[in-house]
Amino acid sequence: MTARINRNTQLCMSLSARPGNFGTRFQNHLYELLGLDYVYKAFTTTDIEGAVRGIRALGIRGCAVSMPFKEAVIPLIDELDPSAASIGAVNTIVNTDGHLKGYNTDYLAVVQLMQRHAVPTETRWALAGAGGMAKAVASALVDYGYANGTIVARNMVKRAELADKLGIAHADTAPEGTQMLVNATPIGMAGGAEADALPFPPESIAAAEIVFDVVAIPPETPLIRAARDAGRKVITGDAVLVLQGREQFVLYTGMQPGEAEVEAAARVALAP
Repeated sequence: MTARINRNTQLCMSLSARPGNFGTRFQNHLYELLGLDYVYKAFTTTDIEGAVRGIRALGIRGCAVSMPFKEAVIPLIDELDPSAASIGAVNTIVNTDGHLKGYNTDYLAVVQLMQRHAVPTETRWALAGAGGMAKAVASALVDYGYANGTIVARNMVKRAELADKLGIAHADTAPEGTQMLVNATPIGMAGGAEADALPFPPESIAAAEIVFDVVAIPPETPLIRAARDAGRKVITGDAVLVLQGREQFVLYTGMQPGEAEVEAAARVALAP
């Protein structure tokens, strides 16, 4: 990032019900490391249609999209990348001369994490959630061979729709023999109505081998703490944030940061 913001500085942003500091710190640190004339700012809104019109009208280069807007932005943009179209949820908008294209980098992050942790594709998993993030996680798992899954969301209609679309099961609770539990709901998120709650009962956590919580703030959610206490392997949401944030940076700037640069930006972004 240049020393002074000027009339040519490219603006990137995020839209979320509860904006945090991760994206702002992560993206701006990478801009600075690579000497890019970009700046990133987090926003919230009660007018998603107006916000998306603003992205187009003001020439904002890119926008990260978080809950609860990942599905609501779809009819407001011009094109969907296959990563978003197959899921039905957008977490990234790229503006190219007024043409808004939606992507889903959460999908890519989940695939990378499964590979990084060497999770076998035959693993039996259960996922809590049926919203935009849940669609990205479940679609990534199924598309990459993790076909033995169950959606256990509380909304019976939405969970059935997602399960039927992916050709997997749905149920009220994680089935017996579930090896990996995945939380893709806001349960456990700092500042939320269920910040101290668990998306799965303690007996399911104790019986699992791997617990993956997509909630990133805080990284040590009640679910992750319970899994650690039970001696389970854990995958935390901050890892998702870093991987999907790197993909967003590439989409916005066209540049691929090095691993050392990404690690440096992540340390800054995840600092208290």
